Amino acid sequence: MNTSMKNLGLLILISLISSVVSVALYRYFEEPREVLYRPISPALQANYSSTDETLSASKPRQFISSSPTNFISAAAIVTPAVVNIRATQANEYDFFGGSYGGSSGSGVIISPDGYIVTNNHVIEDGKIIKVTLNDKRKYEAEVIGTDPNTDLALLKVKASNLPSLVFGDSDSIQVGEWVLAVGNPFDLESTVTAGIISAKGRNINILEGSASIESFIQTDAAVNPGNSGGALVNTNGELIGINTAIITKSGKYEGYSFAIPANLSKKIIRDLKDFGIVQRGFLGVQIDDVNDEMAKELDLKLVEGVVLTQVNPRSGAEDAGLRRKDVLIQINNIKIKTVPELQEQVALYRPGNKVKVHYIRNGKKYKTDVILKNGNNSTSIVDVKDNSEEAILSNLGFALRDLRSGEKRRLKVEGAYVKSITRGSKIERTNMDPGFIITKVNNKEIGNVQEIINLLKKVEGKVMLEGIYEGYEGEYGYTFTKEK
Repeated sequence: MNTSMKNLGLLILISLISSVVSVALYRYFEEPREVLYRPISPALQANYSSTDETLSASKPRQFISSSPTNFISAAAIVTPAVVNIRATQANEYDFFGGSYGGSSGSGVIISPDGYIVTNNHVIEDGKIIKVTLNDKRKYEAEVIGTDPNTDLALLKVKASNLPSLVFGDSDSIQVGEWVLAVGNPFDLESTVTAGIISAKGRNINILEGSASIESFIQTDAAVNPGNSGGALVNTNGELIGINTAIITKSGKYEGYSFAIPANLSKKIIRDLKDFGIVQRGFLGVQIDDVNDEMAKELDLKLVEGVVLTQVNPRSGAEDAGLRRKDVLIQINNIKIKTVPELQEQVALYRPGNKVKVHYIRNGKKYKTDVILKNGNNSTSIVDVKDNSEEAILSNLGFALRDLRSGEKRRLKVEGAYVKSITRGSKIERTNMDPGFIITKVNNKEIGNVQEIINLLKKVEGKVMLEGIYEGYEGEYGYTFTKEK
């Protein structure tokens, strides 16, 4: 026992000596430090509603929201400017009180004098468009114009001094940034949800037609049926997108929603207001995303960009010297990584506008200026009220080109080739497909696009377009009605 006690005492003595030596060495080698105590300022102290301990169950500590998660101001700005829209074929109720159905959604007031933006799919099947403001005022809206290729529509109500939203810069938003979605899901008025931007330039293949543009902002803010056409805003209350779609198997929100970027929306809306039709500028190319195999073949350092698979004759791209297998990496000052991003940036400009294109050819970087053209290889601006060639084709909803000499020899026909068809247009409603070769108009043989336009300028009423499809037997006919 005595031996054990001696050993324990010796161990304690050694420990004490070691501690003293350690402290002495630390003070000898370590520079003295000055420790400042900074009391909590009154402004910061105001962020606490209780000084009780954090783990107190009776009075848990609470915090006042702070930027960037303070959505109160943004919600107060946005909510009055988001409206409910109902589109019906007739008055909402018949004599016996039954509903005529129709569709409903949301819209965003973008000017105090009554211009409202919404989705085309919200109003496309309606003849009577009714708008209900946040303060319960009701108006019947006029449709100024629609663009099925981006799923946007512009409405106008006769009112003044309305609350409206300011457009933000959708190119500057970042993945991870907080956003609010405001709309009328399930006819629940003025509903605000929050989330973050989870992706940009997203294509989910919901818009039909070769000229459609999908470069959506993806968020996890809850969006449900009825939110379509509503506002996606940043924490400053600036409009950065128009809520448009969700991916769902149940028909309800399942995690992701998609919005049309504000910069694209603003350009489409301006065109609809000024001309009644969208002025689309095209590079005149066929494109594809770059994959790993292409990157190696084309001597690219990164697997990104958009490769040109075809350059159309007489297009702006051909005029600027672009070639097949060139890889586009930048439009003006915006970096391009994918096809949707390229389509979005080009769609911001009109025919006749010049854009600076940065591209890679044979592993080297180049740049050139491209003058954009419309679907008929012209730099003209089209007004729906005109009787110009571009206006006639745009109003009907298709783009044409003359048959090439090789096609004439191979098919043994004269005519015009249908390059593209606008979704929701008169031509689309005939069920015509791109690739149709028009050989007759109202039973009169034609040889080129100009002859078709000359005939269309003169006709009024029923029009029959006849022709063929390469690779299919027989002739086909499509009928529509044309007003002068």
